[in-house]
Amino acid sequence: MSQQPTYPLMPHATASWLVDNTALTFEQIAEFCGLHILEVQAMADDLAGAKYTGRDPVHSGELTQAEIERGQANPDYRLKMQRAPLAVSRTKGPRYTPVSKRQDKPDGIAWILRHHPEISDAQISKLIGTTRNTIAAIRDRSHWNIGNINPKDPVTLGLCSQRELDMLVAKAAKHPGGGEEPGDNRLGSDREALIEELRAQREAQARAASEAAQEAEAAAWLAARRAEGRSDS
Repeated sequence: MSQQPTYPLMPHATASWLVDNTALTFEQIAEFCGLHILEVQAMADDLAGAKYTGRDPVHSGELTQAEIERGQANPDYRLKMQRAPLAVSRTKGPRYTPVSKRQDKPDGIAWILRHHPEISDAQISKLIGTTRNTIAAIRDRSHWNIGNINPKDPVTLGLCSQRELDMLVAKAAKHPGGGEEPGDNRLGSDREALIEELRAQREAQARAASEAAQEAEAAAWLAARRAEGRSDS
């Protein structure tokens, strides 16, 4: 039975760091991070649509310096993940979606409505991180941008994982008619859901800033150690 490949916790940020700090090929970086080789090349050429703060996979334990050196010595070598990233468990409240992906939410909602009508609005709301008013507007085609909404798999869009979607489909199949559990009411009104989402966004940004500062400090320390090593030699 084949195992699903494991990728870094922050693939784009990790790829950005590897492009800037190693001599690995674009293909090696793309395969290790689970990205398309053109995405990596765009980062190297400074043509990527989004700018990513590099994330050091050595500091995070996902790679070792020795593993990077093996890859640099042999372009055909495929990097091996040293330590799989810890799975992030969902907390109570609506799902936080990066700003760059929020425009994809209506496409993901439309896809679920078309292919899995058995899933209730409350379940879609928690899976995608949206409000029931938005779901209803897409269903009855009264959404302000309905002409530009194209149903797309939310997994492909990065709005949820395949495992989360499969579990929800299986759960909905056991309870046809979209019966809601008591926990489905925890979002409260749409206004409360939006407030919770904004709060989650602020907390995520604060965590990202803290992690970036720690990684920058670690990178500076590593650079200083390397400089000391060169001077000693």
